[in-house]
Amino acid sequence: MTATSRANQALARALEDVLGSKVERLDEHRGQLTADIPAEHWLDVAWQLRDEPQLCFEQLVDLCGIDFLGYGDDEWETAEASGSGFSRGVDALGPGRFSWQERPEAAEIEHRFAVVVHLLSLRHNRRLRLRCFAPDDELPLLPSLIEVWASVSWYEREAFDLFGIVFEGHPDLRRILTDYGFMGHPFRKDFPLIGNVSVRYDQDKGRVVYEPVEIEPRVLVPRVVRRDSRYVDEKLDNGDAR
Repeated sequence: MTATSRANQALARALEDVLGSKVERLDEHRGQLTADIPAEHWLDVAWQLRDEPQLCFEQLVDLCGIDFLGYGDDEWETAEASGSGFSRGVDALGPGRFSWQERPEAAEIEHRFAVVVHLLSLRHNRRLRLRCFAPDDELPLLPSLIEVWASVSWYEREAFDLFGIVFEGHPDLRRILTDYGFMGHPFRKDFPLIGNVSVRYDQDKGRVVYEPVEIEPRVLVPRVVRRDSRYVDEKLDNGDAR
């Protein structure tokens, strides 16, 4: 059995007993169990997780998409960078800061797109995180879970809208956050951060118009608090520390 904390041992044992080889990988991080499920077993496992008495995950809390293009890359340094200026450590060619013709490719990534689901068992007071990678990066396609958990409808529409992940069997798979005429999927890592066009309402034409983006991208570096004299507690300065 996969090494887990004492709190998750019963759940890990139940997953291995019921699902067996359908669980590709089982990991625990910060007390949260994550089960990787192959795409061909995605729907079957969902039914078992809901209906098997040992598991009984009646509620789907959330579903979201993930794009692993550029995973692990960042745009700034913190601890090793200098302490002056907001431009320290910034990589101007980081994710999203490129021309559309020079957008990065995902050739070196085995599986680029994934779907993550968070489940809750009210009967057993347990939580479980599921992850499934789409086999095809060009057309990420996974079975819809709407027949198992009706609450997934808008979540799958959001993942489709923002990441371009298609959920086969969804009865109403259309955009939910962007405009119906929007081109592309804005949460993909190869989508420019400034977008492609700007949208505004034209009073003279009486309709929404699309125009080329005129703004320049910029990197906002978060403030990093370092352990130096500027952040020493006043009690230490006064010699009152105990």
